[in-house]
Amino acid sequence: MSPNIEEQIRRAIASGQFDDLPGKGKPLNLDDNPFEDPEWRVANHVLRSAGFSLPWIENRREIEASFQAARQALQRAWEWRQRALQDPGARHLAQGEWERAVQAFRQQVEDINRRIFSYNLEAPNERFQLARVNFEHQLQLTTAPASDTLQE
Repeated sequence: MSPNIEEQIRRAIASGQFDDLPGKGKPLNLDDNPFEDPEWRVANHVLRSAGFSLPWIENRREIEASFQAARQALQRAWEWRQRALQDPGARHLAQGEWERAVQAFRQQVEDINRRIFSYNLEAPNERFQLARVNFEHQLQLTTAPASDTLQE
């Protein structure tokens, strides 16, 4: 804002011009979406009030949650492997466990990518579509030294 406008607002506040606005002291109602199709407004309001959203939105949330869980499991396996390599008693288990974790992650990524394909077919617009998960890239992000992961 320009200094002139800011000064006018300060003067208006100081003189009390904003004191008697309707809804003063009440929370803003941010439920209304001005970009929502008017024909669907009532139906969407009823769904939101009942705790539901559109099926494709729920599907996206489930895909994102599955991906996060898979990434976290892979990260935990990598961290365990790193610790196990330092322990002579557990070192012999480290590589086998890591390979099992990588294989499980590969299977999860394949499943997630199938779900992403289906989701992209039902998303109402191209801008809502999800990119497929790149297994190799995710594996590299997990196993890269901490300083390298910042350059994603």
